Amino acid sequence: MTPHEKAFAGFSAGRGQSVELILKEDICDEDLQGMKEVYQSAGWQKHSTDVIRQVFEASNVKVIVQSGNRIIGFGRAMSDGCFNAAIYDIVVHEEWQNRGIARKILSNLLDRLKDVSCVHLISTTGNEEFYRKCGFRKVKTGMARYVRPELSDEYLE
Repeated sequence: MTPHEKAFAGFSAGRGQSVELILKEDICDEDLQGMKEVYQSAGWQKHSTDVIRQVFEASNVKVIVQSGNRIIGFGRAMSDGCFNAAIYDIVVHEEWQNRGIARKILSNLLDRLKDVSCVHLISTTGNEEFYRKCGFRKVKTGMARYVRPELSDEYLE
């Protein structure tokens, strides 16, 4: 295990079994295909390995969760390190959802952003309650612009 990896145990593997998961803060090219599979399992079909590489290289705070050699979840954030940060793409493979992994990913990102005064996040539709339980609240003055009309229809008033 490298200095940027942490093991954590106690996650259900089903049938009463507990598994140890590895949490990494660095992502390498060998991870990209596994990350694509996680995105696809969650219904995000448009992320190619090139797009995944681009968005994670542009993110200065990232975490990936593995069970053995299999990637089962990840998240990323962009921050100026002082005033603002934005969390993106907390995604867990459909087979591993509802086991506390997304909460562990979010907790890792927030811990690493603890000195940033404002952390923004836009939830995907249907996951708002999860983020509310994690301490996020609606922003009174939040605004966004989406290029794709279907996203505008889904996320904008």
